[in-house]
Amino acid sequence: MASRTATKDIITLRGSAAIVSEFFGYAANSILYNRGVYPEESFAKVKKYGLPMLLSQDEGVKSFISSLTSQLSEWLEAGKLQRVVLVIMSKASSEVLERWNFNIETDGEVVEKGVAREKSDKEIMREIQAIMRQIASSITYLPCLDEPCVFDVLAYTDKDVAVPFTWIESDAKLIKNPQMVKLHSFDTKIHKVDTLVSYKNDDWDDQE
Repeated sequence: MASRTATKDIITLRGSAAIVSEFFGYAANSILYNRGVYPEESFAKVKKYGLPMLLSQDEGVKSFISSLTSQLSEWLEAGKLQRVVLVIMSKASSEVLERWNFNIETDGEVVEKGVAREKSDKEIMREIQAIMRQIASSITYLPCLDEPCVFDVLAYTDKDVAVPFTWIESDAKLIKNPQMVKLHSFDTKIHKVDTLVSYKNDDWDDQE
């Protein structure tokens, strides 16, 4: 009788930083596509995480996300990154309409002692799949963005981190009285990423 064994993969700090930073790149592209920040025709379909994913072909967006994921990977490997927020704003007024929050918990022992952890790559992929599916279905639980929008990315790091010259200090770009939807999380056993989207509550405005 054949037996089935569950395999665990060795996860290093560098490997985990690569998984999480790559996830941010694909998640950002998916948010920009599904929230209509850029035209549908400017995205190309690829397969990732066992899912059809869309990547922007806009050179400015590609360059931005490439440099973003590179910097995030560096901070993740140093254990210095606490949160990443993708902000969608009105192009006309700069009013913040949505904040996609990715909170990061880092295993301090791995950073300090260089130890590895174990978790199946397939299990990590399944957890990421669940988040990507929720982003793809965001039109079902988020208000329609019926005006031209732009986006920005905020990174929350430890206070002792030097700000790279390509980044600037920013305010938190908060939303007044937001509605919130908690999404799935994923965990490499070194970095845990919790996802939450907050959005402008037009119903609240109507009551004022």
